Amino acid sequence: MQQNSQQSAGRALQGKRVAILMTDGVEQVEYTGPRGFLEEQGAQVTLVSPKPAGEEIQGFNHMDLGDKFKVEMNVRDARPADFDALVLPGGVANPDQLRLSLDAIGFIREFGMQSKPIAAICHGPWTLIDAELVTGRRVTSWPTLQIDLQNAGAKWSDEQVVVDGKLVTSRKPDDIPAFNQAILQELGAMQ
Repeated sequence: MQQNSQQSAGRALQGKRVAILMTDGVEQVEYTGPRGFLEEQGAQVTLVSPKPAGEEIQGFNHMDLGDKFKVEMNVRDARPADFDALVLPGGVANPDQLRLSLDAIGFIREFGMQSKPIAAICHGPWTLIDAELVTGRRVTSWPTLQIDLQNAGAKWSDEQVVVDGKLVTSRKPDDIPAFNQAILQELGAMQ
């Protein structure tokens, strides 16, 4: 009986497509943790970036160089209509660079306009400010983003995960298990 429940849990997101938008400077575990979890649940995950498909993104483990990850789709070629959810990992440099990409910010904004789940962790919520998706919303993030998010009209709180409608936010790598469960719940609720 337990094996059947494990098998069905592994297919909970079968048929769901998730975009993870990132570039150089991403906090590696905030990409690999959610991606691995989503794929274990049956979702098809695509690494989307302002960099061309086939180029590599440099991950970081805090301040140390981490692994490199191959871009699977350029953000210019990505359409929110082709995905069920968007994940925005952190790392300081990653969202800072994404904020300079009009294509990346437009992609995030379109997800918000289509009322699709967006999950941002650590410094990832920075991009939500530029996409104009935080005004009046409850969010959390890495503590240094608190003032920026509040100045953009968000209601910030220090919690491991905050869900406001289709917007899921978390503070740091330690929160990844709760972050993953919140994404699973949002995607699982979509029928």
